Amino acid sequence: MVSWRREVMVNKCLTDGQLALPLYRKFPQIFDFADATAYNAAPPIPSSRTNPERNRMAGHSQFKNIMHRKGRQDAQKSKLFSKLAREITVAAKLGQPDPAMNARLRAAIISARQENMSKDSIERAVKKAIGSEGENYDEIRYEGYGPGGVAVIVEALTDNRNRAASDIRSYFTKSGGNLGETGSVSFMFDRTGIIEYDAKVASDDAMLEAAIDAGADDVSSSENGHEVYASQETFRDVAKALEAKFGEARKAALTWKPQNTVPVDDETGEKLLKLIDLLNEHDDVQNVYANFEVSDALVAKMGG
Repeated sequence: MVSWRREVMVNKCLTDGQLALPLYRKFPQIFDFADATAYNAAPPIPSSRTNPERNRMAGHSQFKNIMHRKGRQDAQKSKLFSKLAREITVAAKLGQPDPAMNARLRAAIISARQENMSKDSIERAVKKAIGSEGENYDEIRYEGYGPGGVAVIVEALTDNRNRAASDIRSYFTKSGGNLGETGSVSFMFDRTGIIEYDAKVASDDAMLEAAIDAGADDVSSSENGHEVYASQETFRDVAKALEAKFGEARKAALTWKPQNTVPVDDETGEKLLKLIDLLNEHDDVQNVYANFEVSDALVAKMGG
Protein backbone atom coordinates (compact mmCIF):
# COMPACT_ATOMS: atom_id res chain seq x y z
CA MET A 1 0.00 0.00 0.00
CA VAL A 2 1.34 3.42 -0.96
CA SER A 3 1.59 5.61 2.12
CA TRP A 4 2.68 9.21 2.47
CA ARG A 5 4.53 10.97 5.21
CA ARG A 6 3.09 14.28 6.23
CA GLU A 7 6.06 16.39 5.16
CA VAL A 8 6.30 14.61 1.80
CA MET A 9 2.65 14.85 1.04
CA VAL A 10 2.47 18.50 2.00
CA ASN A 11 5.16 19.24 -0.56
CA LYS A 12 4.02 16.82 -3.26
CA CYS A 13 0.34 16.96 -2.49
CA LEU A 14 -1.16 14.01 -4.43
CA THR A 15 -3.61 16.54 -5.78
CA ASP A 16 -3.44 16.27 -9.55
CA GLY A 17 -5.60 14.32 -11.99
CA GLN A 18 -4.73 11.61 -14.49
CA LEU A 19 -1.01 10.84 -14.77
CA ALA A 20 1.19 8.97 -17.23
CA LEU A 21 3.35 6.02 -16.33
CA PRO A 22 6.83 6.51 -17.74
CA LEU A 23 7.29 2.76 -18.02
CA TYR A 24 4.33 2.25 -20.36
CA ARG A 25 3.52 3.87 -23.62
CA LYS A 26 -0.16 3.23 -23.01
CA PHE A 27 -1.92 4.63 -19.99
CA PRO A 28 -2.75 1.76 -17.62
CA GLN A 29 -6.04 1.21 -15.86
CA ILE A 30 -6.19 -0.39 -12.43
CA PHE A 31 -9.26 -2.46 -11.80
CA ASP A 32 -11.05 -2.48 -8.48
CA PHE A 33 -14.56 -3.90 -8.83
CA ALA A 34 -15.65 -3.08 -5.32
CA ASP A 35 -19.23 -1.99 -5.74
CA ALA A 36 -20.36 -2.53 -9.30
CA THR A 37 -22.39 -5.14 -11.10
CA ALA A 38 -20.74 -4.68 -14.49
CA TYR A 39 -18.01 -2.66 -16.13
CA ASN A 40 -17.86 0.13 -18.65
CA ALA A 41 -14.96 2.24 -19.64
CA ALA A 42 -13.82 5.48 -21.21
CA PRO A 43 -10.42 6.64 -22.42
CA PRO A 44 -8.22 8.15 -19.70
CA ILE A 45 -6.95 11.72 -19.63
CA PRO A 46 -3.17 11.82 -19.99
CA SER A 47 -0.92 14.24 -18.20
CA SER A 48 2.72 15.23 -18.20
CA ARG A 49 3.32 14.04 -14.63
CA THR A 50 5.68 11.10 -14.23
CA ASN A 51 5.32 9.72 -10.70
CA PRO A 52 4.36 6.03 -11.21
CA GLU A 53 3.02 5.53 -7.70
CA ARG A 54 0.69 8.48 -8.05
CA ASN A 55 -0.27 7.40 -11.55
CA ARG A 56 -1.48 4.07 -10.26
CA MET A 57 -3.69 5.92 -7.81
CA ALA A 58 -5.00 8.11 -10.62
CA GLY A 59 -5.89 5.09 -12.74
CA HIS A 60 -7.62 3.58 -9.72
CA SER A 61 -9.60 6.78 -9.23
CA GLN A 62 -10.68 7.01 -12.85
CA PHE A 63 -11.89 3.47 -13.14
CA LYS A 64 -13.76 3.73 -9.84
CA ASN A 65 -15.62 6.67 -11.34
CA ILE A 66 -16.37 4.73 -14.52
CA MET A 67 -17.75 1.88 -12.44
CA HIS A 68 -19.85 4.32 -10.46
CA ARG A 69 -21.44 5.76 -13.61
CA LYS A 70 -22.14 2.32 -15.03
CA GLY A 71 -23.70 1.32 -11.72
CA ARG A 72 -26.10 4.23 -12.01
CA GLN A 73 -27.12 3.11 -15.49
CA ASP A 74 -27.91 -0.34 -14.13
CA ALA A 75 -29.70 0.93 -11.03
CA GLN A 76 -33.13 -0.07 -12.31
CA LYS A 77 -32.16 -3.71 -12.54
CA SER A 78 -33.75 -5.77 -9.80
CA LYS A 79 -30.55 -7.77 -9.39
CA LEU A 80 -28.63 -4.70 -8.24
CA PHE A 81 -31.30 -3.69 -5.73
CA SER A 82 -31.46 -7.27 -4.47
CA LYS A 83 -27.71 -7.24 -3.78
CA LEU A 84 -27.91 -3.87 -2.05
CA ALA A 85 -30.84 -4.99 0.10
CA ARG A 86 -29.03 -8.21 1.00
CA GLU A 87 -25.98 -6.30 2.23
CA ILE A 88 -28.18 -3.94 4.29
CA THR A 89 -30.00 -6.86 5.91
CA VAL A 90 -26.81 -8.73 6.75
CA ALA A 91 -25.11 -5.61 8.08
CA ALA A 92 -28.10 -4.82 10.29
CA LYS A 93 -28.29 -8.41 11.54
CA LEU A 94 -24.60 -8.60 12.43
CA GLY A 95 -24.64 -5.31 14.31
CA GLN A 96 -27.16 -2.80 15.56
CA PRO A 97 -29.97 -1.74 13.19
CA ASP A 98 -28.98 1.90 13.77
CA PRO A 99 -26.58 3.16 11.04
CA ALA A 100 -25.17 5.73 13.47
CA MET A 101 -23.89 2.84 15.61
CA ASN A 102 -23.13 0.38 12.81
CA ALA A 103 -20.43 1.46 10.34
CA ARG A 104 -21.09 -1.39 7.92
CA LEU A 105 -24.81 -0.68 7.85
CA ARG A 106 -24.16 3.00 7.26
CA ALA A 107 -21.85 2.15 4.36
CA ALA A 108 -24.46 -0.17 2.86
CA ILE A 109 -27.15 2.49 3.10
CA ILE A 110 -24.89 5.09 1.48
CA SER A 111 -24.24 2.69 -1.40
CA ALA A 112 -27.98 2.09 -1.79
CA ARG A 113 -28.69 5.82 -1.86
CA GLN A 114 -26.05 6.32 -4.54
CA GLU A 115 -27.96 3.86 -6.72
CA ASN A 116 -31.27 5.65 -6.05
CA MET A 117 -32.74 2.88 -3.95
CA SER A 118 -35.89 4.16 -2.29
CA LYS A 119 -36.09 4.97 1.41
CA ASP A 120 -38.91 2.44 1.83
CA SER A 121 -36.81 -0.32 0.26
CA ILE A 122 -33.90 0.50 2.54
CA GLU A 123 -36.13 0.45 5.61
CA ARG A 124 -37.66 -2.88 4.58
CA ALA A 125 -34.20 -4.37 4.25
CA VAL A 126 -33.30 -3.20 7.75
CA LYS A 127 -36.55 -4.54 9.19
CA LYS A 128 -35.83 -7.97 7.71
CA ALA A 129 -32.85 -8.20 10.02
CA ILE A 130 -35.00 -7.41 13.04
CA GLY A 131 -37.88 -9.69 12.17
CA SER A 132 -37.99 -13.45 11.84
CA GLU A 133 -38.76 -13.52 8.12
CA GLY A 134 -35.27 -12.51 7.03
CA GLU A 135 -33.15 -15.01 5.16
CA ASN A 136 -29.88 -16.26 6.61
CA TYR A 137 -26.82 -15.55 4.50
CA ASP A 138 -23.26 -16.76 4.88
CA GLU A 139 -20.41 -14.38 4.15
CA ILE A 140 -17.76 -16.10 2.06
CA ARG A 141 -14.55 -14.83 0.48
CA TYR A 142 -13.28 -16.73 -2.52
CA GLU A 143 -9.73 -16.28 -3.78
CA GLY A 144 -8.08 -17.45 -6.94
CA TYR A 145 -6.08 -16.67 -10.03
CA GLY A 146 -7.58 -15.49 -13.27
CA PRO A 147 -6.04 -15.54 -16.76
CA GLY A 148 -2.42 -14.42 -16.74
CA GLY A 149 -2.00 -15.32 -13.08
CA VAL A 150 -3.89 -12.22 -11.92
CA ALA A 151 -5.07 -12.36 -8.30
CA VAL A 152 -8.84 -12.13 -7.83
CA ILE A 153 -10.88 -11.80 -4.63
CA VAL A 154 -14.64 -12.43 -4.66
CA GLU A 155 -16.91 -11.51 -1.74
CA ALA A 156 -20.27 -13.24 -1.60
CA LEU A 157 -23.39 -13.40 0.54
CA THR A 158 -25.18 -16.67 -0.10
CA ASP A 159 -27.91 -18.88 1.31
CA ASN A 160 -26.41 -21.90 -0.47
CA ARG A 161 -22.68 -22.34 0.02
CA ASN A 162 -22.41 -25.37 -2.26
CA ARG A 163 -24.13 -23.63 -5.16
CA ALA A 164 -22.05 -20.50 -4.84
CA ALA A 165 -18.75 -22.39 -4.62
CA SER A 166 -19.61 -24.59 -7.60
CA ASP A 167 -20.65 -21.66 -9.78
CA ILE A 168 -17.67 -19.47 -8.93
CA ARG A 169 -15.21 -22.31 -9.39
CA SER A 170 -16.66 -23.02 -12.82
CA TYR A 171 -16.27 -19.36 -13.82
CA PHE A 172 -12.60 -19.40 -12.91
CA THR A 173 -12.00 -22.70 -14.69
CA LYS A 174 -13.76 -21.68 -17.90
CA SER A 175 -11.75 -18.45 -18.04
CA GLY A 176 -8.45 -20.33 -17.80
CA GLY A 177 -7.88 -19.57 -14.12
CA ASN A 178 -8.35 -21.54 -10.95
CA LEU A 179 -10.03 -21.06 -7.59
CA GLY A 180 -7.64 -21.34 -4.65
CA GLU A 181 -7.87 -21.66 -0.90
CA THR A 182 -8.74 -18.80 1.46
CA GLY A 183 -5.62 -16.71 1.89
CA SER A 184 -4.06 -17.78 -1.40
CA VAL A 185 -4.11 -14.25 -2.86
CA SER A 186 -5.42 -11.91 -0.16
CA PHE A 187 -1.86 -11.36 1.12
CA MET A 188 -1.30 -9.35 -2.09
CA PHE A 189 -3.97 -6.86 -1.02
CA ASP A 190 -4.45 -4.52 1.93
CA ARG A 191 -7.77 -4.55 3.74
CA THR A 192 -8.43 -0.87 4.10
CA GLY A 193 -11.20 1.68 4.37
CA ILE A 194 -12.06 4.02 1.53
CA ILE A 195 -14.02 7.27 1.76
CA GLU A 196 -15.01 8.91 -1.51
CA TYR A 197 -16.20 12.45 -2.23
CA ASP A 198 -17.12 14.26 -5.42
CA ALA A 199 -14.45 16.64 -6.69
CA LYS A 200 -16.69 19.67 -6.17
CA VAL A 201 -16.95 19.06 -2.42
CA ALA A 202 -13.47 20.45 -1.74
CA SER A 203 -10.26 21.48 -3.42
CA ASP A 204 -7.46 18.94 -3.59
CA ASP A 205 -5.46 20.83 -0.97
CA ALA A 206 -8.44 21.16 1.36
CA MET A 207 -9.22 17.44 1.14
CA LEU A 208 -5.57 16.54 1.67
CA GLU A 209 -5.29 18.73 4.74
CA ALA A 210 -8.54 17.40 6.21
CA ALA A 211 -7.49 13.79 5.55
CA ILE A 212 -4.12 14.32 7.23
CA ASP A 213 -5.78 15.90 10.26
CA ALA A 214 -8.29 13.03 10.44
CA GLY A 215 -5.52 10.41 10.50
CA ALA A 216 -5.92 8.95 6.99
CA ASP A 217 -3.19 6.82 5.39
CA ASP A 218 -3.45 7.83 1.75
CA VAL A 219 -5.22 10.33 -0.51
CA SER A 220 -5.88 10.44 -4.24
CA SER A 221 -7.58 13.42 -5.90
CA SER A 222 -8.55 13.85 -9.54
CA GLU A 223 -11.29 15.42 -11.62
CA ASN A 224 -13.39 12.35 -10.82
CA GLY A 225 -13.31 12.93 -7.08
CA HIS A 226 -11.35 12.39 -3.90
CA GLU A 227 -10.44 9.00 -2.45
CA VAL A 228 -9.25 8.87 1.14
CA TYR A 229 -7.83 5.64 2.57
CA ALA A 230 -7.64 4.67 6.23
CA SER A 231 -6.76 1.53 8.16
CA GLN A 232 -9.50 -0.75 9.44
CA GLU A 233 -8.80 0.54 12.95
CA THR A 234 -9.09 4.25 12.08
CA PHE A 235 -11.60 4.03 9.23
CA ARG A 236 -14.68 4.90 11.25
CA ASP A 237 -13.05 7.88 12.99
CA VAL A 238 -11.63 9.23 9.72
CA ALA A 239 -15.01 8.89 8.01
CA LYS A 240 -16.75 10.73 10.84
CA ALA A 241 -14.20 13.54 10.83
CA LEU A 242 -14.55 14.04 7.09
CA GLU A 243 -18.33 13.88 7.25
CA ALA A 244 -18.36 16.59 9.91
CA LYS A 245 -16.36 18.81 7.55
CA PHE A 246 -17.68 17.92 4.09
CA GLY A 247 -21.00 16.15 4.66
CA GLU A 248 -21.96 12.58 3.76
CA ALA A 249 -19.49 10.77 1.51
CA ARG A 250 -20.64 9.20 -1.73
CA LYS A 251 -19.04 5.98 -0.48
CA ALA A 252 -17.51 4.80 2.79
CA ALA A 253 -16.62 1.12 3.02
CA LEU A 254 -13.88 -1.44 3.53
CA THR A 255 -12.14 -2.59 0.37
CA TRP A 256 -9.31 -4.82 -0.80
CA LYS A 257 -6.65 -2.54 -2.25
CA PRO A 258 -3.92 -4.24 -4.33
CA GLN A 259 -0.39 -3.66 -3.10
CA ASN A 260 0.94 -3.93 -6.65
CA THR A 261 -0.61 -4.40 -10.07
CA VAL A 262 0.25 -6.70 -12.97
CA PRO A 263 0.25 -5.29 -16.54
CA VAL A 264 -1.38 -7.72 -18.99
CA ASP A 265 -1.71 -7.73 -22.77
CA ASP A 266 -5.03 -7.05 -24.46
CA GLU A 267 -5.86 -10.71 -25.09
CA THR A 268 -5.42 -11.62 -21.44
CA GLY A 269 -7.09 -8.40 -20.32
CA GLU A 270 -10.20 -9.16 -22.35
CA LYS A 271 -10.47 -12.60 -20.75
CA LEU A 272 -10.08 -11.04 -17.29
CA LEU A 273 -12.75 -8.40 -17.93
CA LYS A 274 -15.14 -11.09 -19.11
CA LEU A 275 -14.45 -13.13 -15.97
CA ILE A 276 -15.09 -10.09 -13.76
CA ASP A 277 -18.31 -9.37 -15.61
CA LEU A 278 -19.48 -12.97 -15.24
CA LEU A 279 -18.71 -13.01 -11.52
CA ASN A 280 -20.55 -9.75 -10.93
CA GLU A 281 -23.62 -11.08 -12.70
CA HIS A 282 -23.96 -13.87 -10.12
CA ASP A 283 -26.71 -13.19 -7.60
CA ASP A 284 -24.55 -14.09 -4.60
CA VAL A 285 -21.50 -12.02 -5.53
CA GLN A 286 -21.26 -8.66 -3.80
CA ASN A 287 -17.77 -7.43 -4.68
CA VAL A 288 -14.89 -8.42 -6.93
CA TYR A 289 -11.31 -7.15 -6.68
CA ALA A 290 -8.32 -7.77 -8.95
CA ASN A 291 -4.74 -6.52 -9.29
CA PHE A 292 -4.19 -6.03 -13.01
CA GLU A 293 -3.65 -3.22 -15.51
CA VAL A 294 -4.73 -3.04 -19.14
CA SER A 295 -4.29 -0.54 -21.94
CA ASP A 296 -6.71 2.33 -22.40
CA ALA A 297 -7.46 0.98 -25.90
CA LEU A 298 -8.83 -2.27 -24.45
CA VAL A 299 -10.82 -0.42 -21.82
CA ALA A 300 -12.42 1.69 -24.55
CA LYS A 301 -13.09 -1.41 -26.66
CA MET A 302 -14.73 -3.35 -23.84
CA GLY A 303 -16.77 -0.35 -22.81
CA GLY A 304 -17.93 0.63 -26.20
